[in-house]
Amino acid sequence: MGKVTYYTEEGIKKLRDEIHELESVERPKISQQIAEARDKGDLSENAEYDAAKEAQGLLEMKISKLKNLLSNARLVDESQLDTSKALILSTVAIENVANGMKMTYTLVAENEQDLKAKKISVESPIGKGLLGKSVGDIAEISIPAGKMQLKILDISR
Repeated sequence: MGKVTYYTEEGIKKLRDEIHELESVERPKISQQIAEARDKGDLSENAEYDAAKEAQGLLEMKISKLKNLLSNARLVDESQLDTSKALILSTVAIENVANGMKMTYTLVAENEQDLKAKKISVESPIGKGLLGKSVGDIAEISIPAGKMQLKILDISR
């Protein structure tokens, strides 16, 4: 049994779409490559055949891993989330106490992290530091350069 991970509806849909793509597009493509390589004759000296078989093994491992992730995925019910504390799917406005810089991040599951979209993982140092904090709290985050203090300005959904 794998680790339970929490996803938004969008995250679960992406996972299902990726599994579908691998099974319905990539798997037949590799089977075709294996068949073509097999038709070329002597398999003992056939590098194309070996490469295709290896690619097939890697693909099946990836499909199996994604299916395992999906079987342990739990949907986060966004309507039940509490905004008094920073939790997964909270959008948290913070201010760096040292330099006054303000930022807003959404806390997401590790596999939905996307820094360009300002989504940080609850497993990251900042994400872990913000979890459970309320507006007005100061989160102390350990970073390579020492400690960073982030004041929580607002929590929303």
